[in-house]
This record gives sequence, C-alpha cells and structure tokens, in this order.
Amino acid sequence: MDGSRLVIAANRGPVSFTRDSSGALVTKRGGGGLVASMAPLVEGTGATWVGAAMSDADREATAGGVVETSGLRYRCLDIDADTYRMAYDVIANSALWFVHHHLFDLPRRPVIDRGWYEAWEGYRAYNQIFGQAVADEAPDGAVVLVQDYHLSLLASELAAKRPDLKLVHFHHTPFAEPEWLSVLPDEWARQLLEGLAAFHACGFHSVRWARSFRSCCEEVLGHAPPTFVSGLPPAVDDLDAMAASEACGTEGSRIDAAVGGRRLIVRVDRMEPSKNIVRGFQAYDELLYRRPELRGQVVFMAFCYPSREALSEYVAYNADVEAAAAAVNDRWGTVQWSPVVLHTDDNFARSVAALVRYDALLVNPVRDGMNLVAKEGAALNQRDGVVVLSRQAGAWDELSEASIGVNPFDVKATADALELALTMGSEERRRLSAAARSASTARSLHTWLDDQLAAVGESL
Repeated sequence: MDGSRLVIAANRGPVSFTRDSSGALVTKRGGGGLVASMAPLVEGTGATWVGAAMSDADREATAGGVVETSGLRYRCLDIDADTYRMAYDVIANSALWFVHHHLFDLPRRPVIDRGWYEAWEGYRAYNQIFGQAVADEAPDGAVVLVQDYHLSLLASELAAKRPDLKLVHFHHTPFAEPEWLSVLPDEWARQLLEGLAAFHACGFHSVRWARSFRSCCEEVLGHAPPTFVSGLPPAVDDLDAMAASEACGTEGSRIDAAVGGRRLIVRVDRMEPSKNIVRGFQAYDELLYRRPELRGQVVFMAFCYPSREALSEYVAYNADVEAAAAAVNDRWGTVQWSPVVLHTDDNFARSVAALVRYDALLVNPVRDGMNLVAKEGAALNQRDGVVVLSRQAGAWDELSEASIGVNPFDVKATADALELALTMGSEERRRLSAAARSASTARSLHTWLDDQLAAVGESL
C-alpha cells in the first residue's frame, strides 16, 4: 500500500518541540518506547500521525494544523488540560493500567467514586477528539493503526463517521482476565470491550494477553473480534549505534570504575510498581545473606528512571525503591563496597553501557505486556550475560528456553535464580546468552509493523 494511506494514532506524537537558547522552536524525536519503535518505521512514507500535545511548545508549533516532519504528516491535538488529566492520569494510568497489570490492592483500592465517573467521561471525550481528528485526516480507505490502551474507544467513534477505514488496535500492555476486568463498573467494561471489538483486529505481544482479551469479550459480549500476536523486537540498529557512541564509551568507563572487576547484576526499568523493583532488591539481599562469599564480589546496578510523577502511587513506590536499596547497603555495605548502586535519572547511554556489561540481567515484573529490555539486553550484551526473567513478562514467550525463569512474587526463588546466573559454568553461560541473542533478534521491527498491516490484508 502507499504509505500516505497509513495513519498512526497514539497518545504521544513522533516528535516534540522545545525552544533553543535563542528562543527558536526546535524539533526532536518524541519520548517513550512506542515512538522509538514505531516512528523510524514510518518516517519518509508520507503517513499521518495523530497524537496529543505534551507541552506549550508542541501547541505553538502545531497551532496552524498538520505539520510536515521527517517525511510524516503530524496532527497534534491541543486537548483541554482537565480532559487530558482525566483520560490519561485517572482512567488510563490509574484504572486501566492497574487492572491490566493486576496492581490494585483490592481490599483498599480502587474506590470508584463520583470523581472516577467524571474521569470516565473525560476518557470518552479524549477518544472522541482523537476519533474526529482521524476522521478528518485519514485518506479514503486508509489503514489506521491505533496504539495502546489510551485509545480503546477510538473505533467506536469512527464506525459511523468513516466506515471506509481499516482499523487495527495494538495493546502494549497485558490484558486483564475477566475477574480482574470485573473490578471496573459493568458499563465501563462493556464500553471498553465494545470499543475494542469495533476494530477489525486487535493485536498483543503475547498469546496469553490475546487469550485473556478474548475471554473477556466472550464473557461480556458473547463474541470476540479477530486477534493476532506479534512480539515487539528491539531496535537493534539504534542500540548498536548507541553502544558504539562516544557517550556510551564514557558511561561504560564510569561503570567499570564503579564495579571494579566484580560481577555485575543490572536492571533497567521505569520507576513504577509493575516492574517489581523492590522484590528484586530483597532477592539480592537474600542472596548476600546465604552466600557470604559473594559479599564484596558483586555489584547490583539499577537504572530506574522517573515515570508518571504526577501519580501518588508512583511517588510512593519511588520512595519504597530507594528505601529497599538503602536497606541492602546499610546491611552489607563496607567502606570499599556498595552492594547496590541506584540511579534514578534517565540516561540512555549509561543504560546501554550497562546492558553491554552485565553478568546477570534481572527483569522480574509482576506482569508486563513485553518488557523489551530483556531482549535489548540479550541483543547488546558482550559478556555472556544471563537473563533472569519473570514468567509474567510478555518476553517470556520468546525467551523461555534462553533465560532463567522466575515467579516474580517469590523472593527466595529469585535469589536462587540470581545465584545460578552468577555461578553457572562458562559453557552454559555462552549457550544461554547465544540463545537469548538469537531469539531476541530473530525478527525485525519491520515484521512487527507488517503483522499489524497484515491483520487487515495490507502491506507497506
């Protein structure tokens, strides 16, 4: 198909705008993993991208309507701040995210009160705004690839306006099982599933998430739309370019100096509850308790960058993570050795440098749509490092034969897995590392895009 017939709809746009020292508007790649994965695939195709403004500079730069950037048409939506907050902070990230990731402490939360019902109307309004923009911008017979849980109702908004469009939705999160979806008010759950069922196809990173979605649809609606599964691969070329950069070399030297020849455990995560960072530190604490000979011989470097800092749950979890790291250092640290080195700022070059060097990579989410860092680490690592991976990560589907699997809630078993990763023989390390690299790089990002188009019988 002609690239100009392709429309991407996502919360974030492919670019963002800032002001330089002279006050002039300048463009840079938009933030977030989705943009990093999707934008390079469609740049130069003439495709249209519809996203929400993230800053005043975004609003000013795009006030005249569609802008041309990087071979794309970008329609940036200036959404009222209250509507955006209700849709993004309250419903998408405090309700849907928590339901899909099984994060609610159900005896206490959620408390679905009048404010949440008002927020649901904001979520509906947000989807309506996106729907009208797609209806306005999409060429005749266009394929619209809608990304993630923020826009679950978009097809419902487009069905009457633009029946000529081919609509695909892709979830980058897990999907709740019926008993978890039932936490939401009945009408919300029905509207959510009816919205998704209005797409011609719905895609997921894992067979498990697709199965959960179909179960919800069948229980609530009595039918399910077509689904497909396509695990997101790492952006290998971009990662390799960063690994070879001067900035990464500098950060790597700093890591080497801090580690001092010891074995290295690494984790790279957003600072948020589903990533299970606290239990990771507790497992490391357990390992040091029962293996005294490892004290002073291992460093756990954790790169946990800020996320959703407007949400109280995330602020509290950040404090829990810092307290857990400090507890390990207080218990076992010496003048010469800090068992945990925690960085809470976002430094991509440093994270890549750490992935190149790890002996064990801990990826232990409570539940995760993919958790791409498991594949990124496997693709980058140059030390026959071993991935310790939660079986609740979407990446487990592809790495189950090439990593050490863990129950993310079992601290003792996670300590066992870290011990195995650090002490296994060199031949087994090489075998697992090579298998993880092969599985992680077997598909390209283009195949992920191709799968979405193929779901409606198209190709680019």
